[in-house]
Amino acid sequence: MDDICRICGHSSTFLFRGTLLDKHKVRYYACDLCGFVQTEKPFWLKEAYEQSINLTDTGLVRRNILGAKSVVTLLFFLFNRKGKFLDYAGGYGLFTRLMRNYGFDFYSHDPYTANLLAKGFDYNPNDRIELVTTFESFEHFEDPIAEIEKILAISKNIFFSTQLISNPAPSFGEWWYYGAEHGQHIAFYTGNTLKFIAEKYMLHIYSLKGYHLLTEKKINKWLFKFLIGAGRYGLYKIITPFMKSKVMSDMHTLKLHPSVDH
Repeated sequence: MDDICRICGHSSTFLFRGTLLDKHKVRYYACDLCGFVQTEKPFWLKEAYEQSINLTDTGLVRRNILGAKSVVTLLFFLFNRKGKFLDYAGGYGLFTRLMRNYGFDFYSHDPYTANLLAKGFDYNPNDRIELVTTFESFEHFEDPIAEIEKILAISKNIFFSTQLISNPAPSFGEWWYYGAEHGQHIAFYTGNTLKFIAEKYMLHIYSLKGYHLLTEKKINKWLFKFLIGAGRYGLYKIITPFMKSKVMSDMHTLKLHPSVDH
């Protein structure tokens, strides 16, 4: 039902109607317990996803470049930097290619978009994945808990981006992240929503602005904030000499084995 929270199962209160794709009048609800905001059951998604990347997402490349700088520092200092990593809902493979260029063994997975930029490095379910990244995907989840559980089955460490919604929620015309023009955003999380998810799966949650780490590791929250912030402003440059880029090795691998998955 539309008035039952898709995260915690508690009752939700009607907020307002918003117009998506210039024509669909859509109801929005806010959970009375965790603050999660959801649309009514989305009937417009086929139309919204006629193009897998929406027309107005002009920040896609910049988001990947900045995100990679932060993830480089996070993985180098807090995780097994020699492990395998997965970019979930990886789109054209841009983030995977960037991270491999930095020397991390990244793979991509996206059933809806062709991996054009990291060909040959698609996810193998038999691999042990140290951490999953997924950028700007949580707000697209029609069944968030089911999707989160799919990712947790791959790794108990998830680094993701999504803009948190305030509580009380802003009106429809006051917040760009509702995505009126493309209609793809249907799930909006508060800080309390993320805390509920972490507790549900006995994990820890750390956040800095739009970046979040759901993890089995207990880490210092200030260290997390420092690594994410300092990474994008230059700390990654200190790290890269200690990592060997996979640009050349990937080229040689693909020359020898053009159909290789890894």
